[in-house]
Amino acid sequence: MTAHPLSQRIADVLNLQPGADAIEYKDRWCSWGQISGAARHIASVTAEYGDDPQIGMLLRNRPPHVAAFLGVLLGGGTVVTINPSRGDDRTRADIAALGLPLIVGESDDLETLVDPGTPTMAISGQLDDAEPGRCGAGLRTPQGVAVRMLTSGTTGPPKRIDLSYDMLARSVMGSDPGSAPAPTELRRGVAIVNSPLVHIGGVFRVLQCVAEARSFVLLERFELNAWAQAVRKHRPRAVSLVPAALRTVLHSDLQRADLDSVRAVTCGTAPLSADDADAFTEKFGIPVLTSYAATEFGGGVAGWTLGDYQQYWRAKRGSVGRPNPGARLRVVDDAGRQLGPDQVGLLEVKPGQLGPSAQWMRTTDMARIDADGFVWIVGRADQAIIRGGFKVMPDDVRVALESHPAVAGAAVVGRSDERLGETPVAMVELRESAAADTETLVEFLPTRLARYEIPTEIAIVATIPRTPSGKADLSAIRRFFTESAAATDHAR
Repeated sequence: MTAHPLSQRIADVLNLQPGADAIEYKDRWCSWGQISGAARHIASVTAEYGDDPQIGMLLRNRPPHVAAFLGVLLGGGTVVTINPSRGDDRTRADIAALGLPLIVGESDDLETLVDPGTPTMAISGQLDDAEPGRCGAGLRTPQGVAVRMLTSGTTGPPKRIDLSYDMLARSVMGSDPGSAPAPTELRRGVAIVNSPLVHIGGVFRVLQCVAEARSFVLLERFELNAWAQAVRKHRPRAVSLVPAALRTVLHSDLQRADLDSVRAVTCGTAPLSADDADAFTEKFGIPVLTSYAATEFGGGVAGWTLGDYQQYWRAKRGSVGRPNPGARLRVVDDAGRQLGPDQVGLLEVKPGQLGPSAQWMRTTDMARIDADGFVWIVGRADQAIIRGGFKVMPDDVRVALESHPAVAGAAVVGRSDERLGETPVAMVELRESAAADTETLVEFLPTRLARYEIPTEIAIVATIPRTPSGKADLSAIRRFFTESAAATDHAR
């Protein structure tokens, strides 16, 4: 029985140098041998659940969770991701609805979130108990789905997307994983992983590090001081930041010397304005390479390379770059007819991760593609706000608000209005040392927006609610404004 190239690559890397450092977590290293021993144990458990085992995992960014994740893939199973941070009641309901044969996680999470009667396996402390040995014996041929990934739930309830072994292998090993040579030695340099494992960004970063035989720092979440300390200590040449994290770094007290090893910052998962990208580059001297990705694609399908940035950024600023190797992108009208260069329409994608037989996948993103293949995301068709017949794109309003020097971040949604149908409303988070009120922000907008685009309400909050991927949680923000309107009506 032949192992899948992804499972085989994991085993090959885990066997390279068992005594070497693999993952640093809270200033403590664990070795590749420890990860291997815990992963082998999970692989053997996975194999006990039949030919197509689905293992639920309450994932947190901790080394035992990485080992368990890799172990299920070594065992040819499917990791069903469960986010333990969504709220106890919702997580319990999610687990009950899934009806999985086994739930893996921290002891505390299992006790709190899993109803009695559901089989569980605690992974706390497994790295310390890992037995030495080699991976590879008895690797199973998987049935197809590697990860049943929970989406970020930006605009509605999270849903699960199936990511196949083939898709993930192409994402981290190239277009022909079966012929990709395995590393013969560990890579130099240490990466930093701060994307959550319950999101495609975290899965991709971890699998990429493992596939490349690269050790990495694992942060439980993005936190400025811990991230900056890791950058200063390990001096990576490239780092990845979601827009909210990038803006946090931009508006912090960090200086060029703190990031002087970094040659490029990659940024995706949510829109980033060209002004913020340029401000970051001006402050730190580091180019920001934006990208376009989605869980459904198994990762990125377009992005900037450093070469493209140096040649084209000034003329193409604001673009998310050009299609990645193997990916195809086009813009169509509502009837599916392909549009020409610089015409705005719905974006369709053939992800390279799905192989040469991939079909066109229609997104809800409005986009334009120029004659050189650069892609601009204009907004989401399903988020357009129609205010008295005028179309308002939330991203345009968000960018205008975030251009105010006191604003750290903003999010814009539509709220029902009896007379106009909908009006834009905005939630704003201020920088720590800044001060501004609603009136100041409203007075700031007329030179940047049309009158009909100016929000009818701006709520200044301590923290904008966000999904695990760092995107604004638009469902929570809509609830906030719905409850705000109801409270106002009640007071009248």
